This record gives sequence, C-alpha cells and structure tokens, in this order.
Amino acid sequence: MFRSLRVVNYRLWFAGALISNIGAWMQRTAQDWIVLTELTDHDATAVGITVALQFAPALLLGPIAGVLVDRLPGRRVLAITQALQGALGLGLGALVLSGAAQLWMVYAFAFALGAVTALDAPARQTFVAELVSTKDLPNAVALNSASFNGARLIGPAVAGVLTAVIGAGWVFLINGFSFIAVLGALWALRAGELHPTAKSGKGKGQLRAGFGYLRQRPDILAIMLVVSLVGAFTLNFPVFTSTMAASVFGRGATEFGVLSSILAIGSLTGALLAARRDRARLRTALGAAAALGGTVALASAMPSFWAYAVALVPVGFFTLTLLTTANAYVQTTTPPQLRGRVMAIYMTILMGATPIGAPIIGLVADWLGPRAAMLVGGSGAVLGAAAGLLWLLRRGGVRLGAVRSGTGVRSRWRLTVQRLGPPELPDDGSGASDADADLAVRNLPTDARELATSEIAVVEAASRRG
Repeated sequence: MFRSLRVVNYRLWFAGALISNIGAWMQRTAQDWIVLTELTDHDATAVGITVALQFAPALLLGPIAGVLVDRLPGRRVLAITQALQGALGLGLGALVLSGAAQLWMVYAFAFALGAVTALDAPARQTFVAELVSTKDLPNAVALNSASFNGARLIGPAVAGVLTAVIGAGWVFLINGFSFIAVLGALWALRAGELHPTAKSGKGKGQLRAGFGYLRQRPDILAIMLVVSLVGAFTLNFPVFTSTMAASVFGRGATEFGVLSSILAIGSLTGALLAARRDRARLRTALGAAAALGGTVALASAMPSFWAYAVALVPVGFFTLTLLTTANAYVQTTTPPQLRGRVMAIYMTILMGATPIGAPIIGLVADWLGPRAAMLVGGSGAVLGAAAGLLWLLRRGGVRLGAVRSGTGVRSRWRLTVQRLGPPELPDDGSGASDADADLAVRNLPTDARELATSEIAVVEAASRRG
C-alpha cells in the first residue's frame, strides 16, 4: 500500500507537501473567518469577494500557466511558487498580529495568493509524476490523493481551534512557516533519480488550437456549461458554512472549522468511490450535479447546527462525484497532444466562475439570509444539469432513451443518453474508437505519466473547489 514511500524522492515530497497543504487549508479557513467576524460585521458579501479574488487569477492566467509549465523545469517553478506562498502567509500573519490589517489588505493578499496558485497547481501536478518509476505511479497517485484530502480534513479543524485560542494571525504565521517543509524537500531531492518529462517548445497558436478543438466537441462543451454554473453559484462553501455557523447557529471559529472538515468527509468518500469506476460517464456528471443541488437545498433547511453538519456530508460527496467525473471525462476523451490546452481551458472555467458567483451569493446572504443563499446555490447546480442536458439534445447529436434491465418483477427501466453518430474529430493518429451510448467519446491510449498527472489534477482541483 505504501511502496512509493520507499522511494527517497517521493518520501521527501510526500512529507513536505502534506505539511504545507495542512497549513494552506488552515490559512484559507482563518482568512474567511476574520473577514466575516473581525474585519466586518458579519458581511457575507465581503467573504464572497475574498473567495472571488482568490480564484480570479485562474480566470486570467490559467491557460497561460498551462503553456508555461509545459516549457519550464517543474522543480524550479515549484521552488519559486512555494516560497512566494510562504512569504504571503507570513506577511498576512504579521499584519493581523500588528493590528494593522484592513479588509482591502486581505483582498490584496487573497488575489496575490490566487495568482501564485494559478502557476503552482499545474507545476505540482506535473512534477509529482516525475518522482517515481512507471510501475509505482498508481500507488504514488493514490498516496498523493490521500495526502491532499487528509490535509483538507485536518487543516480546517485545526485552524478553527487555533483561531479561537490564539488568534488568526498566528494561524497565518504557522502556514507561512509550513512551506519550509516543502522547500526543504525540493532542495533535498536527488536530481539523478527523477523521471523528467519532455517539455514542449514555443509555438504559435497553441491556445487557439485548444479552442478550435472544443468547437467540435459539444459533449465537452456541455460539461463546461454544467461546471461553470456549479462553480459560480454552488461551490461557495466558505460563504455558506461561515454565515450559517455565525449568523444562523451563533457558533464560533471552532465550529466553522469543524463544518469545513465534515464537508471534506463527504468529499473524500466521493473521491474514493470515483476511483473505483472504470470510466467517466456524462450521465454520472449530470446526475451528480442535480443531486448536488438537491442536497445543498436540503442542508439549507436544517434546524440545528449538528443536523446541518450531517447534511454537509452528501453535499461533499456529490460535489466530488461531479468534479472528478467531469475532469476525468474531459481528460480521457481528449487527444494527448491537445489535453494540456483543453484542460487549461476547463480549469479556467472551473476556477474562474467563482469571481462571478461568489459576490452574488454573498449579497444574497446579506439581503435574504444564509439559507436563501444556499437555495440559490443549489438552484445553480440543478440549472446546470438541465442546461447541460438541453445543450446535448440540441447540439450534441444525442437523444434520450430508456434501457430495460432484468426480467419479470425485477425488471426496471433507466434513462440514458444515446449518441446518434460519432463526433467530427480531427485524425490525430491515436487510433481512437468511436463513442458509445455513454458518450465516452474516446478511450485514447496515452502515456502512463500523462494519466498520472491528469488524475492528480482531478483530485487537487476538485478538492480545492469542493
């Protein structure tokens, strides 16, 4: 189960990344709480703006970052981005402890952190696959997933307790110093034992080719439509959980951290079940989006704090089910030579929708209350599922159908989406097969390291937005 940890380079990276990821989740939790309760008088709009600024750089820099990472040495890029993230944590901590912190300063730090993360994320996802041999890749990817989700479980709960006991400023400082661990790991890596991947050269029209390919893929465009609406209105859990904890249930920072960790329990369950599926299906993504909207609406009606906490578990589950399925579908049905660019566009939509929706959700929470804000968020997911299905019916060459399974009294019908014909795709020489009834358009053969990088991207992007 832990054989990748026998590799010195991976063991160093695993330990350093786990520590820094815990610190990053601690900062995110403490940041949202002080904006709501210390720098404003329970202003949910301010929390929404903070979240929006943290993801806005992905909208501006996402596609460019993907191209840069394909060209530059990953270890060097990571040393720079990790050091910058640590410096931002220390700087924010010093401001808060000195009593000089103002709301606009937190906004500036959130935007700066988002800009660094926009470059750090693709660099880290690519670099992890260079630490072990091909035979150890599946185990390394699984351990990376466990590390990232484990940090998400631990970080918010620890941050809630520490914020209540010693203050948010110290939480930011702890996060800043946590990056020493990953920087030390990068320095200690044995360069001769790395398994670097080839970097692409400069060339014109690389991004344009990605957009051109998407025009021929209505199924991927449908996925992006669903994700854009869910990302804009539904995946605003910092706004939902902070305002529900403070304004509805009258709880403090500790309970807010607990809610974030409980949400992660459902997310981790969804990620584990997603890993058991043999393929990503569009119907799974659309169904998960509709179920996510329903569970968010159900959670908004919970009468007590602990009932609300329990209701967050299925919310986390369907969030990760949707995002991992959508990510995997886009990755596994895109030709290898275009995958990086298509995924950069996809990640831009996933992360970049937040600057549009988060402030709106915050305004709704201020004007109509946190419960109404959650209802709006849930409606966004249901609308996304419906819009994606309608897009496929009108533009994707598909139709609704019913399939009967079983016999006699045990027979049942299930709704399916059936393609009427294969998409018009360029001949990329990959030997790909046509789509089946599940709209898995191609099972393209690809390098094991590309698949590992893709799976790491799925886990990290989904967890960050979930």
